[in-house]
Amino acid sequence: MSKGKKTLHFDMKKDRPDDDEIAGLILGRSGTLRAPVLRKGKTLIVGFTAEAFEKVLT
Repeated sequence: MSKGKKTLHFDMKKDRPDDDEIAGLILGRSGTLRAPVLRKGKTLIVGFTAEAFEKVLT
């Protein structure tokens, strides 16, 4: 998850945030997903950082 220039990583097996925290991070003010959103396998990227997209897509 990218927010501004900050990248957040979550280990959903070991330290899963609660649903409200996840929703607050991935939903915009209108209640829709922030853009862009990319899912590949079990990885979900919300927001854009070139490094994250490159890592997941290569």
